[in-house]
Amino acid sequence: MLPMNPNLNLLQPYPFQRLRDLFKGITPNPAFKAINLSIGEPKHETPKLIKNALSDNLGGLANYPTTIGAIELREAISQWISRRYDIPALNAEQAILPVNGSREALFAFAQAVIDSSKPNPVVISPNPFYQIYEGAAFLAGAQPYFINTLPENDHVMDLGTVPEDVLKRTQLVYVCSPGNPSGKVMSLAQWQTLFDYSDQYGFMIAADECYSEIYFDESDKPLGALQAAHKLGRSYKNLIAFSSLSKRSNVPGMRSGFVAGDEAIIEKFTLYRTYHGCAMNPAVQSASIAAWNDEAHVIENRRLYAAKFKDVTPILSSVLEVEMPDAAFYLWSRIKNKNMSDTEFAVTLYRDLNITVLPGSLLAREAHGMNPGQNFIRMALVASYDECMEAAQRIKQHFVK
Repeated sequence: MLPMNPNLNLLQPYPFQRLRDLFKGITPNPAFKAINLSIGEPKHETPKLIKNALSDNLGGLANYPTTIGAIELREAISQWISRRYDIPALNAEQAILPVNGSREALFAFAQAVIDSSKPNPVVISPNPFYQIYEGAAFLAGAQPYFINTLPENDHVMDLGTVPEDVLKRTQLVYVCSPGNPSGKVMSLAQWQTLFDYSDQYGFMIAADECYSEIYFDESDKPLGALQAAHKLGRSYKNLIAFSSLSKRSNVPGMRSGFVAGDEAIIEKFTLYRTYHGCAMNPAVQSASIAAWNDEAHVIENRRLYAAKFKDVTPILSSVLEVEMPDAAFYLWSRIKNKNMSDTEFAVTLYRDLNITVLPGSLLAREAHGMNPGQNFIRMALVASYDECMEAAQRIKQHFVK
């Protein structure tokens, strides 16, 4: 056996690898054009203003970027946070750090903050969950602890269900609001409870907010972690928010986001990232400034998603227990046919209709006697309006005789 970090052996196959394994040997129906609703990869057009800013600043490739990024980018992010969440501007020098997308930062964060010298450290996350949380815990030498989130309890991650001995060993809690896959937005009362637990047990909070800008009512924006803390009259102690341009601005390939919050944590995380070599491409920084400074393209992006959700949801209601999410671009739906598992449903759609969706059980772990993703499917409405409508109609016609 190779002398490598043994924690690598704890990593499980990613959901999309498991999906490929599930479909192995199955030929999709060639009578239908393929429609992929399995992965949360934005498909709307990247705005020209971002493309232009990227191409106009390629001269920056001749320079080594700094870990902290250009002050102009950090100021643009600080101003965006202030406008978006109606809070005082954060210190651009000390409270904000550009990152290469929220995914790598969410993983790297655990490596920087987990104190593995303490016995049996714990990282808590919701279940179903974004698998990066689990992998980050394992590679940091911590044990993941999952809290099942179900429609029956409004997808709440209830820390009151966690044993006292686990809470005492908890060093980091990942939360995702708007949630993946549920689309649930945490309320102010839920943030208050989470903050109270953090104060009592001393753990850090990593607030994954990569879906914060996909919502359906311009007058009802999802509450953010920093905003909740401000509303409650708190400092940002032990709180770091993670955000990204990928979904907001349709630039998943640009890998651009930020972390913001507790200045003491940002200082140490910056030190970690300096050694890790996570500096953002200078041209990407310029394009990111253009993106954070413009809201018109984001409003149009939301309009496109809202149209799809409004028209697709009622069509699917005869086959799935489906309703509009609070935010994000997923439909997280229970299968009405109690005799068909989520994996069987996904295979049927792939084989018979050439539609790819993600079985909910692949997004969750068996915990506390159940897999909370079982008999659910996640559909990412990222394809065009016509493709999403076509997929919904195919599903209805196939199952409703």
